[in-house]
Formats: sequence, C-alpha cells, structure tokens
Amino acid sequence: MLTKILNHCFRYYLRRQREAYYKLWKRVLPFGDYVSNRWEKAKAMGFEDGVSIYDSALVLGEVKVGKNTWIGPNTLLDGSGGGLSIGSHCSISAGVQIYTHDTVKWAISGGEAEPEQDPVSVGNNCYIGPYTVITRGVTIGDGCVVGAHSLVNRSLPPGTKAFGVPAKIVAVEHSKDT
Repeated sequence: MLTKILNHCFRYYLRRQREAYYKLWKRVLPFGDYVSNRWEKAKAMGFEDGVSIYDSALVLGEVKVGKNTWIGPNTLLDGSGGGLSIGSHCSISAGVQIYTHDTVKWAISGGEAEPEQDPVSVGNNCYIGPYTVITRGVTIGDGCVVGAHSLVNRSLPPGTKAFGVPAKIVAVEHSKDT
C-alpha cells in the first residue's frame, strides 16, 4: 500500500514539474533535472560561482571549472588522467566528451601497457559545439570556437575557430588585447 501511495505522489510531482517547465521554457527534461539544481550541483563539486552543470553530466577525477561556465546535458568531463581545467565564461554544449586518458595501447597490448594520461585545458570564453570529443593532452586557448561533431586531437591557439574530424583550423581571430 505504501508503495502505491509513494508511486502516486512521485508521478504527481513529476507531472507537475514537467507541466511547469514546459509552460516556462517549452522543454521536457530527464527526471534528474527536475529534482536537482544545476547551480547547486556545480557548487557541491567545487566549481566557481555561476557555473551550471546538468544532472546528466558525468564528471570523473580532478575537474576545475571557472566562473559563469555552462555545461550542457549528457556531457562527459574526465579529469582522471591528469586533471581537466575549463575556464570562465565557456559553453560546453550537449554531448561533449573531454578525456584526459586513453586505453588504446593498454587494449592492443593485452593489458601490458599502461593507459596514457595527459591533462586537458580549455581557456576562457570558449564555445565547444555539441558532440565534440577532445582527447588527452589538448590545450584549447582563450576565445576558441569548436564546431559541432568535431574531434579535437591537437591543441588550438587562442582565438581559433576549428571544426571537423579531426578538427582543422579555419580562422584565427586576434583579440583587441593582442
């Protein structure tokens, strides 16, 4: 009987939340995003002020995020292979995956080789497009734009616009400060 009551209350709450969110923002979210607060999650993870991270984001290892950065749904931030640093005022779009390690040599050696590990850094004021993958050891400079569905396997200098598989630089814009 208690299970039926709890189930009824749960379903009522979820229905009300979905209706409210749809009315306000014309969106329907996964359950976790109705019961968690993106800014509270970021604060609990030690990220700087104003960071928003969706409940569906997976965060592993040492990850640091600067002020007012948005981390979208279904992202993977893997700092387990030497640390991941993301600057302030960045937009890490839905489905982005950032890795600080890989197990290619480990797998093809039958487990004899160690996984390779290198830190990753994303500068300030960067936009990383949806479903982009950033591999270990990459540094993305300040003010970069990476197009959707890109594979970033080389570092990008500040002000770079890049896209593709692998990502290729298509423009470099110099800031007023340089």
